[in-house]
Amino acid sequence: MADRLGRLRPGRLCAPGPGRERVGARLHPRRHAGRTRARAAAPRPGGPAGRVGTVSAPVHLVDASLYVFRAWHSMPDEFRDADGWPVNAVQGFARFLLDLLERQQPERIAVAFDESLESNFRNALYPAYKANRDPAPEELKRQFGHCQALCRALGLAVLSDARYEADDLIGATLAKVRDAGHAGLVISADKDLSQLLREGDQQWDYARNERWGADGVKARYGVHAHQIADYLGLTGDAIDNIPGVPGIGPKTAATLLGHFGSLDAVYERLDEVPFLRMRGSAQHAARLREHREIALLSRRLATIDTAAPLPADLGQAERRPPDAGALEGLCEQLRFGPLTRRRLFSA
Repeated sequence: MADRLGRLRPGRLCAPGPGRERVGARLHPRRHAGRTRARAAAPRPGGPAGRVGTVSAPVHLVDASLYVFRAWHSMPDEFRDADGWPVNAVQGFARFLLDLLERQQPERIAVAFDESLESNFRNALYPAYKANRDPAPEELKRQFGHCQALCRALGLAVLSDARYEADDLIGATLAKVRDAGHAGLVISADKDLSQLLREGDQQWDYARNERWGADGVKARYGVHAHQIADYLGLTGDAIDNIPGVPGIGPKTAATLLGHFGSLDAVYERLDEVPFLRMRGSAQHAARLREHREIALLSRRLATIDTAAPLPADLGQAERRPPDAGALEGLCEQLRFGPLTRRRLFSA
């Protein structure tokens, strides 16, 4: 979905120096476990602390594909597995994941992956959906499989489905755990996921270390959390190839939704649009009338499906004991260095 690459800062996942693996300024997971827990409990900069954790610790919901892609593009192509295939994305993703686990020590966590760009149910609605993206090369597809295997070996719930995107799986999981009284902490920079936030939930742009709740969405995007899909229905999304209404930009969309409240209300009261104190209001009304079906389709494409199927054994995304044998096998196959191995077995 949107903003997967553009809002990420390079440099969080650093290449290892000669003869050793670099992990930035991370604390040693055993020697400083107490300090790590204290840091995880402190409010994060970049947004209000919100109410996450007032009843119980939040369920961590990780948009994994974003961080796999980031590692693929930022890590040097010098890492090889035992068969000679590149594993730079796995190396970078493993560092991100270990940093997250050491920092947060979550009791409940699910890691969601995108399965395919071509078989998503949105392609049936609009064949051009994400058609502007190049297919993932085989070298990257293999690494997605390794990343999923690594998560499972660490005892983390893995979410993936051929017809639903990671955003849908995160949304469905959040709806499930919310029914049990848990709040969610969505780990992603993708603005689409902000539509899921309700009171008590938070979203965390991990690379920028910025967190916000439902009440912080408007300050970031100009509309409220529940208006994000309507907003994208109007503006479209070039990254996902969602068309939107031609000529309706972010400011106009925010103004329309601020006045009418929803896309449905805009169309119910379309005759009022020409009289708004907004430059080009008559032209905007004409565009909205002409492209009504495109606006509604674009909103459907941008709406996260919280009824996506989930694994039968997901429960409340409780973290399970790690599989030491599987971890050892992955360490050998992926040729992890000694520092990464120690971190994996102590995470």
